[in-house]
Amino acid sequence: MERDSQLELYGHVADRLKEAHAKVRALQVPEGVRMALSRKLMVVTAAAKHDLPGAARRLDRLMKDLDEGRFPEGD
Repeated sequence: MERDSQLELYGHVADRLKEAHAKVRALQVPEGVRMALSRKLMVVTAAAKHDLPGAARRLDRLMKDLDEGRFPEGD
């Protein structure tokens, strides 16, 4: 049963990452901001390999920030 819930969470995170990448690509923001957001997505992707529940929480926060128009400072 534990494995099923883990696989379900993995699928959810994968779908949300795909959605997040599409949102970042569609944003009309300076390139530095887009790069900062892309780095955040890469960090979440890497975290998912070792801490799937933690990565899901980080991704939820990132998606909330995107939805609310809060973006990191660009380089």
